[in-house]
Amino acid sequence: MKTISIQNLKNTLLIVCFCVLCSNFTFSQTVQGEIYYDSPAFKVLRVWGTHQERGFAYGYLAGAQISQMINNYLKPSFGVYYNTARNIVSNAANFQFDPKHLVEINAIVAGMNASGNNASNLDTVDLLVGNCMLDIQGVLMLQSGLGCSSLMSWGDATSSTILAGHAVVTRHLDWTSNTTLLNNHMLVIHQPSEADEQNWIMAGFAGMVGALSGVNNQLALFQHVMSDYNGSGSAGKAYKPIWMAMRQALEEIDYNADGYNDASDAMASFNDSPNGFAAGFLISALADNALHDSLSAMVSELTPTLPTHTYRTSLFPDSIPGDNLYSANYQIGRNNMLHFCSRYNAVKTQLGDGTAMGIEESWALMRDWSHQSNNIQVMQYAPFLNHFRFGVKKTIPAYQSEYVDFDLQEMLNEVTRVVPLTYQGAYTVFPNPGKEQIFLRLPEKMLETPLVEIYGQQQKIMSNQSHVPDSGNLMSMDVSHFPTGVYIIKVITSREINCVKFIKY
Repeated sequence: MKTISIQNLKNTLLIVCFCVLCSNFTFSQTVQGEIYYDSPAFKVLRVWGTHQERGFAYGYLAGAQISQMINNYLKPSFGVYYNTARNIVSNAANFQFDPKHLVEINAIVAGMNASGNNASNLDTVDLLVGNCMLDIQGVLMLQSGLGCSSLMSWGDATSSTILAGHAVVTRHLDWTSNTTLLNNHMLVIHQPSEADEQNWIMAGFAGMVGALSGVNNQLALFQHVMSDYNGSGSAGKAYKPIWMAMRQALEEIDYNADGYNDASDAMASFNDSPNGFAAGFLISALADNALHDSLSAMVSELTPTLPTHTYRTSLFPDSIPGDNLYSANYQIGRNNMLHFCSRYNAVKTQLGDGTAMGIEESWALMRDWSHQSNNIQVMQYAPFLNHFRFGVKKTIPAYQSEYVDFDLQEMLNEVTRVVPLTYQGAYTVFPNPGKEQIFLRLPEKMLETPLVEIYGQQQKIMSNQSHVPDSGNLMSMDVSHFPTGVYIIKVITSREINCVKFIKY
């Protein structure tokens, strides 16, 4: 299968960083976003700043596609129940939303209006319906039996490969081959300016604010439908919408505050929805740097009826060998169902002794033994190698289509621009993650001496120093005494502030 390297396509990037006059406001707002990658198959946006700024940029840059998704896919999917869906999601007793995400969704609508791409006057509630689509369907008992599957491997399973024991997951998204869906595949790279949040990527479709599929530097989460579950959600339970719960685990730095960004962060986010979720869901979680081996990979089996939360790790006797975990669409751990589908059994057989699982081995196994004709997205994540692969269906299933291999570090860790860049060149930090010494690469033509500050949790300044412009464009920093965590490097000049995040391990 042909591979397209993102490095060969950098000259096609459309950098959008300009001011627009908002039709709903009396001031101009900077669009803090860019089209990072664009092709006939899918588009990648990068947005940075506060939730309001990121939402506005998202709506401004993708307004036309968001309108298509709501008008031509979402509304027809609910049909005569669409107004009922709006009423359900508008009732605070039914679903709980983080206020900052509501700010972001409001800003998306403002961005759509400002760009002139909201002719049908879509509003915040329309976007909420789209981001709670499966949850609302669970309450209305309209949920369909969609597919999806994921294979996660780490430790002994990958130790003999280039991964050297680090983690890899290959994920198939199997959904309806609706023309509007196939025309609106989208990745959105979020680079928050909030100190308690980290960079992450949404993989899905235009208009998605939550994480149907999502990754950050250390953790990947993928949602599957539990198609063998026959129960339904109830009104008045204040459920977390599943995609928003996944987003919280990805976006917040160390959600459960245990010092690691691993599967336990997803578990903590899900447990914060004590009544379970509005429908039956399975969530695959893979982490490359877990507190315990059992938290490297996990499948969450979530429902609105007891038991509402079941967590399956490699310690569960699921018949998959070694440090591998597979999930499709049936309950296995919940009530000890052990409901294995034909794809599950095929993957189990092909795994053999469960070792020698490299990137291409994982990809080929899923392609050959876990595919379905309605496979519309396929992706692979191996953070140790800065590897993120993404492919989509346009005319043929995604697993048979061309894919793009992205550099994960480049996608996630490029500078978060607080204001538009003045100098040519990127501010980057490496190695990232770093342990003892890191290097900050500055633009080659600096006109003044910048002040460089490193911020930790609660905006605590860990270090500050100046850099003489004529001493080269690499600045070394000793971080050996820093606690493990995520830090922000601020490069401050009289004309601008630029921020880069790095992880200390």
